[in-house]
Amino acid sequence: MSSIYNVKFSNGLEIPSLGLGTYKEEKEDVLVDAVKAAIKCGYRHFDCAHIYFNEQHIGKAIRDAIAESNGALKREDFFITSKCWNTYHSREKVHLCLDQILERLGLEYLDLYLMHWPMGFKEDAGDYPLGENGKMIPSDVHYLDTYKAMEECVRNGKTKSIGVSNFNIKQLEDVMSKSEIKPVCNQFEVNPLFQNSELIEFCQKNNIVVVAYAPLGAPDRAWLKTEDPVPLQHPIVLNLAKKYQKTPAQIILRWLLQRNVVVIPKSVNPSRIEENSKLFDFTLSSEDVAEFKNFKEQFRFYKFEVADNHQFYPFN
Repeated sequence: MSSIYNVKFSNGLEIPSLGLGTYKEEKEDVLVDAVKAAIKCGYRHFDCAHIYFNEQHIGKAIRDAIAESNGALKREDFFITSKCWNTYHSREKVHLCLDQILERLGLEYLDLYLMHWPMGFKEDAGDYPLGENGKMIPSDVHYLDTYKAMEECVRNGKTKSIGVSNFNIKQLEDVMSKSEIKPVCNQFEVNPLFQNSELIEFCQKNNIVVVAYAPLGAPDRAWLKTEDPVPLQHPIVLNLAKKYQKTPAQIILRWLLQRNVVVIPKSVNPSRIEENSKLFDFTLSSEDVAEFKNFKEQFRFYKFEVADNHQFYPFN
């Protein structure tokens, strides 16, 4: 059994340092098996989102695992994150989104409710309301108003903590200075080819836990181009994998853990899920951690360019 340690939030609650990302997989049997395999390897942290359309399967797997454990597992042993989608940014929709998430999961509360992006899209026009210009139609809701509504979700007990995702430094400063309940976390893309050091440093200085999505560079993304760089095949990573007798994925995930970053690698392959959990029996030397500074190329895998005309698009 792996010994996944927890990271403390500013509100005193804790998040496991390793979680399972669940984006994209919608087949029930595949996902239920993946979640159960993860639980068997010691995972308790599952990263979900309203827009992934698969939370009912994750909820089923967790409820089954609890029922089959003869009292060994309880709901409070798990850490479940989900995210408010961009077409649910108005106050009443923030609550509606969370209610739908909880209903799908079959749970009474979330451990962490995140604002998926700072950009609100036009509501009641589908999940991806495209305008004639081929870009998302924005709503006029400010992310600070969305965040205020999320604070109400903590007060009514439907989520224990709240945070944000894909927020830049200016947007974080905005939320921090105008909120009563501070964001405990910012989830954004971090991997060797997109190290995002300035944002990590800002978050950690301000007691905001960093959760890294696409830690391995999202190798199965739908928009993959053959010429895109691949972190898992980079010579620095391959050399370290050989030196430590670990897989390239384990080297990258360990590097992130040693930067005090929480990782949520995504997989539905039980042996890969297990492999990704074996991160706690070795440490990279400080010289080897420094090797990662030699990644000259920086490449953002998740650009969400279809929303890059939005006034709150975070990556400009």
